[in-house]
Amino acid sequence: MTMSLRNKLTVGKRFLQTAERSTPSMTPFMLNNPNAYHSSKSDNQAENKSSSSQPQGFTWARHQLPRFDAASKSSKIETPKPFAFKFPNTQDKSSRPATTPFAFRPAAKTSATAAAPTKAAAPAEKAAAPAPAPKRTRKLRPRKAVITLSPTAVKHLKDLLDQPEPKLIRIGVRNRGCSGLTYHIDYVDKPAKFDEEVVQDGVRVLIDSKALFSIIGSEMDWLDDKLSSRFIFRNPNSKGECGCGESFMV
Repeated sequence: MTMSLRNKLTVGKRFLQTAERSTPSMTPFMLNNPNAYHSSKSDNQAENKSSSSQPQGFTWARHQLPRFDAASKSSKIETPKPFAFKFPNTQDKSSRPATTPFAFRPAAKTSATAAAPTKAAAPAEKAAAPAPAPKRTRKLRPRKAVITLSPTAVKHLKDLLDQPEPKLIRIGVRNRGCSGLTYHIDYVDKPAKFDEEVVQDGVRVLIDSKALFSIIGSEMDWLDDKLSSRFIFRNPNSKGECGCGESFMV
């Protein structure tokens, strides 16, 4: 059996058939205003009589929009009152004074007034805080000289420095001799960058920075014997000397 084109198009489709109620529906406006309901009911009855051509059993319901009468037009819409409240009635009305509504104020002023006491209390706290203890200053003590000079050595050094052209005497060590190190004395025009300066009894002597750890704490003296006259050093850092006494080791 062949299916018609119309049946093919309607396969799988569903149709919803509705019918109007015979009684008029009640809207919230009609419930509040019974006159509007009776007027709409009379209008519906008049329409039912005029539409006699419609099939029996079906009636159409018509809903009318709410109408505002003259009284509602003349009435003014009240504006909302500003936010205000009153304190609770804890006392008798006859004994307590009339209260005024309390208006809301921003919290900025309150915070400013609350911050004022803290600012005023800050100087008081600083005044109450104990004063810091004074720093202890380190006392400068005279440093012990690198070497000491004997009176005879001072005399001979003054004779060596008494020249037309002023010179400085510099004491150092060199790698020479049987034991490895020998003392060396020469004239210089100006001290080097890291030289140590020793001043005793008006005599100025320079110590070479490279020889500082080898002769520190020594005593410089002048020796006259049958063989020669020379400067000698009594060095506590010396661990031994050669037989001739010209070199030493540390």
